Amino acid sequence: MNLFSGEPAATAVNMQPKALMRILITGATGFVGGYLVEACQRKGWIVTALARPSSDTAALEAAGIPIIRCEPTDAAALRKAITEIDVIVNCAAKIGDWGPHEDYIKANVDNLRVLLDACKGQALTRFVHLSSLGVYAAKHHHGTDETTPAATSHRDGYSRSKALAEKLVLQYERDFGLPAVVLRPGFIYGPRDRTVMPRIIDTLRRRAMRYPGAKGARALNTIFVRNLIDAIFLAIVNDRAVGQIYNLTDGEFVSKRRFIETIADALSLPYPTLTPPYWLAWLATWTADKAAHLRHSEEGPAFNFPRLKFMGASLDFNIDKAKRELGYSPRYSFDDAMSETMAWYQQ
Repeated sequence: MNLFSGEPAATAVNMQPKALMRILITGATGFVGGYLVEACQRKGWIVTALARPSSDTAALEAAGIPIIRCEPTDAAALRKAITEIDVIVNCAAKIGDWGPHEDYIKANVDNLRVLLDACKGQALTRFVHLSSLGVYAAKHHHGTDETTPAATSHRDGYSRSKALAEKLVLQYERDFGLPAVVLRPGFIYGPRDRTVMPRIIDTLRRRAMRYPGAKGARALNTIFVRNLIDAIFLAIVNDRAVGQIYNLTDGEFVSKRRFIETIADALSLPYPTLTPPYWLAWLATWTADKAAHLRHSEEGPAFNFPRLKFMGASLDFNIDKAKRELGYSPRYSFDDAMSETMAWYQQ
């Protein structure tokens, strides 16, 4: 039962959208966007992809997806693109753990503002914005839920921009009636990730992986990409989601050691053996980070604060709100999800 209304919580079964839902997906050439395109096609929805003129859209073209090519700053083109759309899912973002903050702000906040302005007065039924659990403070988390506010300052540009972006989305929901919902997924993994997982595999292969503090026993905030897609659909069809923020993970405790060693076992790679104290890792990270900034380095140091958080901090977040209000129930367990993921990388 939904605790606020006394009615059953929404599920994909009891809250179906209209048959010919028209959905616009930003970031459709990316990891999550690609899965979402495929899932919408399976539902029979009318899918349109928004992409920069320079983006590689070969996979979308092969799937017969209509593509609107325009720069994210082209307000007129964006407004025209949205005219016949019911739902927008904003998957586009500049990701990374190093680089000038202003680059992330421009990509993830300023460009988003242009898109949100284009939505004014449009007959949208939902605007789903993908944020990140990285908006919370870079510290240990033990069951942190949505009542804890996002941090007001961040060491890295990505986390800072994601916090500002979701604040902007909710401002447009309050001020202009945009039917927006913010989803905060944790670390997204799955087949076809060509960004983070390859870096983890390479670090293991080079025997450069470390468990700073607790010997890898602390929580990692994993979410399988297919579980995330399920949550996106629930946010689309559930009117209670409008104006809300939801934490999202796989819903089970996964330690950093379990995650890393599952990868190592699948690919016959060595386990990490060095487990420096967290305080020592923090000091080494601060030193390397400071030196890299003084050099104006374009490449991040091997030790930086986002990586320290990923490998050393407890990242345990509560998803009860998503379960209660959206009916979110992760279909894929960690073991099943990693089995599928590693099978892809083995190939």
